[in-house]
Amino acid sequence: MSDFSVRGLQWFLALSNGAAEVQGLPASLKVADGELGQQPARFLAVVADTDNPFPRARNGEVGLLEGWGLAKAVDEAIELDQHSEHKRILIAIVDVPSQAYGRREEALGIHQALAGAADSYARARLAGHPVIALLVGKAMSGAFLAHGYQANRLIALRDPGVMVHAMGKASAARVTLRTVEELEKLAASVPPMAYDIDSFATLGLLWKTLSVSQIEKPTAQDIEQVRACLIAAVEDVRATGTDLSSRLGAENRAASSTVRELLRAQW
Repeated sequence: MSDFSVRGLQWFLALSNGAAEVQGLPASLKVADGELGQQPARFLAVVADTDNPFPRARNGEVGLLEGWGLAKAVDEAIELDQHSEHKRILIAIVDVPSQAYGRREEALGIHQALAGAADSYARARLAGHPVIALLVGKAMSGAFLAHGYQANRLIALRDPGVMVHAMGKASAARVTLRTVEELEKLAASVPPMAYDIDSFATLGLLWKTLSVSQIEKPTAQDIEQVRACLIAAVEDVRATGTDLSSRLGAENRAASSTVRELLRAQW
């Protein structure tokens, strides 16, 4: 049994469906130009690479190569479409267990690499590219911030293996000086502490959640269902604009909305 997930790769292959892969990127990145609803689209996924020169990034983590590689792939899309009226869609397929933790990563500036990726996604969104993130596995820590979190719309598949959090349970337990069992009990009453998609959805960050029959190896019906949802998300983005205001308004983010209102009043 491998220690890494192949969900991101499987969904990348299913949705890109033989589209032309973009060359010149690390082996841990899968990027392809294809179509979504008869519109040009670029599909992006971070995948496991057991030969990655950085050992901490061999199981699908987002490290130095992945951060700068994502930035390059997204910047290239922005440049290709800078004079186009219809910007290509960017589909970030998210299955990332963590950022890459290591001394070399810290010394060589992983914070800059991941910030570069997040910046590129944000600039693409503001330039008019509909950016949609599809969560098919873990969306953890800085990896999710670099790959997916800047999307106009977040869509998650409903499955116990799809989870969002700032860090893994064992790490969170160490930081909070609790056992994993104590952490899970706390998460039951504090949604931001939880890992499951239902709890994350109460924060208002997800646009849609979908149930599929085979998340590990999607069927033709699963793929069609997800494609239809992605197309609907793109249409919603094109109709409403490039900002992230759709994420506000949920009951469990009432304090965030209040703070924003007070800041606007003061500034």
